[in-house]
Amino acid sequence: MNELSSLALTDPVAQMTPPDFPSNELVRVSLLRSLAILDTDCEERFDRVTRIAQRLFNVPIALVSMVDANRQWFKSCIGLDVRQTPRDISFCGHAILGDDVLLIPDTTADQRFADNPLVTGAPHIRFYAGYPLSLGDGIHIGTLCLKDTVPRRFSEQDLQLLRDLGEMTSQELRAVAAATSDDLTGLLNRRGFLSAAGQALELCRRAASPVAMLYCDLDRFKQINDTFGHVEGDHVLRVFAGMLRSTFRSSDIVARLGGDEFVVMLTNADPATVEAAVRRMEAELAAHALQSQRGYALGCSLGVMSFDGANLPGLDAMLAMADENMYAVKRKNRRHRRHRRHEDNTPG
Repeated sequence: MNELSSLALTDPVAQMTPPDFPSNELVRVSLLRSLAILDTDCEERFDRVTRIAQRLFNVPIALVSMVDANRQWFKSCIGLDVRQTPRDISFCGHAILGDDVLLIPDTTADQRFADNPLVTGAPHIRFYAGYPLSLGDGIHIGTLCLKDTVPRRFSEQDLQLLRDLGEMTSQELRAVAAATSDDLTGLLNRRGFLSAAGQALELCRRAASPVAMLYCDLDRFKQINDTFGHVEGDHVLRVFAGMLRSTFRSSDIVARLGGDEFVVMLTNADPATVEAAVRRMEAELAAHALQSQRGYALGCSLGVMSFDGANLPGLDAMLAMADENMYAVKRKNRRHRRHRRHEDNTPG
């Protein structure tokens, strides 16, 4: 491990101020991971921006940084030989809390950063300027940032140039999001899920971590569409997507595969974790049934498959097994509803 990564990961943090979490943190991290961009190779469209930034501002370090739940990871990196550092000592964790450039002309004169290990040790950051990268609606997933080892001034023209380059980078990220997200619910679409889940599965396989797959199919969705109209059907899909976001962890991968079918992949999930997640989902549906006054009950058939980390099958096999389990549950639910209707119609 080199000097920077060793220091960043092991040195104690004394008085520095770690960054707060944005109010939309759960959605923010979910959307970041839905891009399936974390831990991927460098790309010319982002490297081009950092090259331009480094030359324009004559700084030794220029980064496109993604702020994940517990780390900042560099999609493009000039001037550092590491690809990530912890979030709690990151400058970019502070930058994503605002809508404009976070400018720190001299880090040693700012109490938030004066004793930050990235200031007191390698790479000895004395200047920072970071523009938050946005997916829209106040969702800031990272920054385009500049760093120097000496204090420096930044003019209004410099600020505008950094904003312009940051907006160019945000547009590239929004293009990635458009290709991998579902327009109606904002969840991953099938393409996005297969990409993100495939990467996560490989990481779990290396770490021998358990994985669970949950396949969800809304009950009587066609009936809701036929009776109340497609606008109401779209409302149901958005509501259910919101339930999935609030029920599962930010590290879980949630997607709408199409129609009324949804899937969740839980990583590093032992049976107790999976059981707790299913119970939370059932509680969300029950609460909605009590509160909603829309003339129908929102329900779903849920297929659950858990896989031991020592023997993980392929992603397609996981989906197929969870899908088969879901249809078995759906058939059972249909029989139960028919039986109840029969009992209700039987003369007493």
